[in-house]
Amino acid sequence: MSHAFVYDAVRTPFGRFDGALSKQRPDDLAATVLSSLAERTPGLDTSEVDEVVLGLANGAGEDNRNVGRMAVLLAGYPVSVPGSTVNRLCGSSLDAVMSASRQIETGDASIVVAGGVESMTRAPWVLPKPDRAFPARDVTAVSTTLGWRLVNERMPKEWTVSLGGANEQLQEEFGISRDRQDAFAERSHRLAHAAWEAGFYDDLTVPAGELTRDEGIRPDTSLEKLARLKPSFRPDGTITAGNASPLSDGASAVLVAAESAGLGRDPVARIAGRAAFALEPQRFGYAPVEAANRALARAGIEWSDVAAVELNEAFAVQSLACVDAWKIDPEIVNTRGGAIAVGHPLGASGGRIIGTLAKVLRTEKARWGVAAICIGVGQGLAVVLENVS
Repeated sequence: MSHAFVYDAVRTPFGRFDGALSKQRPDDLAATVLSSLAERTPGLDTSEVDEVVLGLANGAGEDNRNVGRMAVLLAGYPVSVPGSTVNRLCGSSLDAVMSASRQIETGDASIVVAGGVESMTRAPWVLPKPDRAFPARDVTAVSTTLGWRLVNERMPKEWTVSLGGANEQLQEEFGISRDRQDAFAERSHRLAHAAWEAGFYDDLTVPAGELTRDEGIRPDTSLEKLARLKPSFRPDGTITAGNASPLSDGASAVLVAAESAGLGRDPVARIAGRAAFALEPQRFGYAPVEAANRALARAGIEWSDVAAVELNEAFAVQSLACVDAWKIDPEIVNTRGGAIAVGHPLGASGGRIIGTLAKVLRTEKARWGVAAICIGVGQGLAVVLENVS
């Protein structure tokens, strides 16, 4: 079997809901990162790309006709390059990277572009088709931006609580205080801002329209300001708009290839292990724990070998629950900020954490890292990277 390597990763800056990227279609955002990835690798002949696999959580609007293939065409790749779209909600682009690595390892492909896209701003409202031609009752338009919609009545009620409500349950289970959550959120903004100021993200991003930096980072965030925010899901709850990731827009792309691909550049990381895991839907925030443990076992290493972790910060509470369960030093987690500050465009976040992790390992001259993400409806994904730069 061949090894699968990450050669490059790029993303747009992530925009706020109804912000700087709100007028850009998701297929255009995806095409932006595909074009950039090709331009950044002079040795890449796009006609030799075996597959483009993009992740997407929604798919109910302008991204509905296989956005992976749509982006291939809009980016100017040859029409002979196939494209597919995978949906594992928040884990979609990490799933795309995992799929790409399997294709490389089995010899089904030599070069795969993986990644993902999401415009949560432009996610449409949908109407269910009526039971008969002319219903006398009102019909409600349902937002497809986030969470459950058009729920099957056979689903147990405890499974279909809101994402925030599910994480309030995690807070009760693990006793993670509001103070800890706010401190985690403040750290995310502080480190993300510092990383941009230091130029860390300059070569990991490509401008999208006029947006050149992540739009949601708040350099002036403080514990005092976070403490004043009201709970979002329960009157006596701990989760606020400040310690949870925001609704966001953006796209990411990762160049995954075999060592023999002849791209004229050296790979930066090897995909050494990967895993998926699932729990009860309402416990989705905790699913990365076992996913990462299994990915490490498949890579043949232990947590003591790991120097860096990129854990997507859907909520501070679930991030802290995972870090506590792994019994790792919190200081190795999200050292350049995370989704609470940077943003979480669902289908694009997995590609972001892979690119960030690979660069963190290079910058710190460390060998092993873990990228992990929680996924609505009770799932988690994790990938182990080995620095080979």
